[in-house]
Amino acid sequence: MSMNVKTNDTVVVLSGKDKDKRGKVLSVDPKAGKAIVEKVNVAKRHQKPRRQGEEGGIISKETPIYTSKLMAVCPKCNKPTRPAYKVTDGKKVRVCKHCGAEM
Repeated sequence: MSMNVKTNDTVVVLSGKDKDKRGKVLSVDPKAGKAIVEKVNVAKRHQKPRRQGEEGGIISKETPIYTSKLMAVCPKCNKPTRPAYKVTDGKKVRVCKHCGAEM
């Protein structure tokens, strides 16, 4: 499964409860087609203290979101874009369709 987002990309959410939110991709699971994005799709979790001195309580945790709901944002022109691919020096690189900058 080919994916248009990679770790450390800035992405914008296209649909769902977090629509139009922007965040950095923390991790990607290509097999499941999901990614974890900073401050997007946050769930509350009740956590019990495991070690002595550790705090328990309700913590917020980012949960995976389908990559089909995400679109990469160009670092140069700051516009959401579906990256084009170009071969440079025998290497495949992602290119912004708006400004032509490498992503």
